[in-house]
Amino acid sequence: MIPGEWPVYGHTWAVRLLQSVLHPETATAGNRRLSHAYLVLGAPQVGKTTFARAFAMALLCSDRQRAPCYACRSCQLMVANSHPDFRILQPTARADKEFVVDRQKGELRAEQAETLIRDVALRPMEGARKVFLIQDMHLANPTFANKILKTLEEPPAHAILLVTARHRAELLPTIVSRCQAIELRPLDQPVIVAALQHGWQTSAQEADLLARLCGGRLGWAVDQLHTPGRREERIQHLELLWRLLGVDRLERLRIANEMATQRDNQRLFSMLETWASWWRDVLLTQSECSDACSNVDQRDRIAHHAQAIDQRTVYDYLLTLKRIEGYLRHTVNARLALDVLLLNLPTLQQPV
Repeated sequence: MIPGEWPVYGHTWAVRLLQSVLHPETATAGNRRLSHAYLVLGAPQVGKTTFARAFAMALLCSDRQRAPCYACRSCQLMVANSHPDFRILQPTARADKEFVVDRQKGELRAEQAETLIRDVALRPMEGARKVFLIQDMHLANPTFANKILKTLEEPPAHAILLVTARHRAELLPTIVSRCQAIELRPLDQPVIVAALQHGWQTSAQEADLLARLCGGRLGWAVDQLHTPGRREERIQHLELLWRLLGVDRLERLRIANEMATQRDNQRLFSMLETWASWWRDVLLTQSECSDACSNVDQRDRIAHHAQAIDQRTVYDYLLTLKRIEGYLRHTVNARLALDVLLLNLPTLQQPV
């Protein structure tokens, strides 16, 4: 890596913003000062943690002019994930509670807040700063959030807190008000293609497919590369969809019951995302915008569905998908929601 270049693909504007607080003499929009707390917002797997870690690496670097320099002891410790002045707090699982949204593994709990408050007060071991990264603040229970308010507002001079979350609306306003917010946007497709080819040595064809499917989330694409089962899962979701298009209502209800009984929330939301991308591609093809399709490895089948199903029907089902996803993220009868999801599927007499 080049000294001073952050280990982040894309998000150039956000990198430059924080570089300006590290090197205020280069700022172009007035005087900038380092804040005591930063809130990094964005969709799951858009790169929030990678960005926050890169910022932490720059904050802890011994070379203030080329941070991160990748040569000093601090940078080497960060690369090895063993820096004593960098701590990560992550949601932890609870055996007595089932979490139903995305990749939720648990929650940030009161005892973690107590540990954070104690550790923030301790002096750094290596340099002048300590950096704390609190991941997925939207998974914090109320006790955790309330306990750290004082620390977020007035941490010791040597401490900087970095917080990640999906959206500010999911956080207490008192948390948001104590941080400088940075909202990461989905990356452009060419940026992701270049990142996958350069950073993970993927073929041009595979990089293009993943860049189209990931919706601007590089982390999602990398997860697909590292976990072959994820790619197989996508095909399974599509094959189920294609099969359902040609079966009667009784069979759809049977499958809905099976899905509700064996409910795997992570797999279910992955299925909804895959189905939404499919019907979006069908709608794009019907609108003569097929170049923007995501599932480019299934162009022939997309074209068939675009011809066989009315455009209004496709559009209405996309709205149904969005509505059902919202229901399933809240307290609803999962069986009824899945019944609606499958019964409202378009009918295709001869699916291919």
